[in-house]
Amino acid sequence: MTDRFSRSAWFRDARFGLFVHFGGYTVIQDEAWWRSMERVSIEDYQHAIDGFQPARFDPAKWADDAVAAGMKYAVMVAKHHEGFCLFDSKLTDYTSMHNGFGRDLVREFLDAFRSRGLKVGLYYSLLDWHHPDYPAFDDDHHPHRGDPAWADHRPDFPRYLEYMHAQVEELVSNYGTLDILWFDFSYGSMVGETWKADELLAMVRRHQPDILINNRLETSGGGFGSLVDETPSDWAGDWVSPEQLIPAEGIRNVRGEAVPWEANFTHNNNWGYFRGDTAFKSTRTIVRKLVEVVSKGGNMLLNVGPQPDGAFPAESVRMLQEVGSWMERNGESIYGAGIADVPKPEWGYYTQRGDTICAHVFEGPIGPLALTGIDKAAVRAVRLLTTGEELTPVSFWLTEPYPDTLFLSFGDNPQFTYPLPDDIDTVIAIELADAAESERPADE
Repeated sequence: MTDRFSRSAWFRDARFGLFVHFGGYTVIQDEAWWRSMERVSIEDYQHAIDGFQPARFDPAKWADDAVAAGMKYAVMVAKHHEGFCLFDSKLTDYTSMHNGFGRDLVREFLDAFRSRGLKVGLYYSLLDWHHPDYPAFDDDHHPHRGDPAWADHRPDFPRYLEYMHAQVEELVSNYGTLDILWFDFSYGSMVGETWKADELLAMVRRHQPDILINNRLETSGGGFGSLVDETPSDWAGDWVSPEQLIPAEGIRNVRGEAVPWEANFTHNNNWGYFRGDTAFKSTRTIVRKLVEVVSKGGNMLLNVGPQPDGAFPAESVRMLQEVGSWMERNGESIYGAGIADVPKPEWGYYTQRGDTICAHVFEGPIGPLALTGIDKAAVRAVRLLTTGEELTPVSFWLTEPYPDTLFLSFGDNPQFTYPLPDDIDTVIAIELADAAESERPADE
């Protein structure tokens, strides 16, 4: 645990990253799992692979959008469950180098994002619905599960593992330093040593000793894995990866210690581009959920599914810019911040960075704002984070019954109700005195 925790220091400081799902399913403009859901054969799926010709693919523009949003790292799909690779693999022709597009999207992505100073990672699916030696008929997810025509299919799984390990080695040895390797996913009996996880991780760390790896060699997005146990397995990973939800209490191990985790979300309701899915989460929702995640000690990895032409949807670009505007003013409350050792207030959340607790006010008060849970005697200064304006605590006849509570007003008259300075999230920085300072007599 100590080595894992130390290794993930930059990750826990970054807090906000970009996820990109891109592949043959983008051409279908449907679920990334479409081939499995509709039980489509390799032959009938070929039009999606041939049609993957993203003429407007511009990873430099993607990187600029990520930087504008205040993101600190990015992860792109190198191979999804369909088996189609967006990198120059020497082990298969089922790649963007051989489908007529002729470009190594992984290399271009990595070069562009590194040039903007962002940490970089690659997603790699342990599943492969294209490889002939991946289990099919008896598998839980394969497009040909239960298909009578595949009842006699006898996969050579050890041969598939050789292929899978060799592809991962291509990624960790041919593309420079990677900060993250994002595996997806384990299920049923397909877990841990079924993947030869010890051997796989030994190889990865031989090439990339400092790379961070998620927990999905032994679980899925719905599990914690042994990272929360007393003795995590060797392949437990560096962080837990809950999907499309925020754990109610964050994630802690059996000793009650906070464990690094990262909630991965879609901007709308689908990972890849989905025709007609206009349920895009608002800027307000993204900001507030990012705050909630950080207040519980986690990261947010926000997914954008590029259009078939390779450009980000206009709705996603606009959201990234608007989130970035808020982050530019309030990033101090997110980067390097985490759990504050005070109860959650009714009006929002607290995050903490060093000796500063940040109050994220979502719902304005009637009259003055009560900073519940804050030790009034330990407060050195209070300021509005966006402007640096000092906020003077207020005390008057209506607050007298609450002598231990710190009250603030957003206007001159503390009895009046004022609109919040930022209706998305108004952030108040509360600077705490150190213990020695707070214990000094008042006349010193």
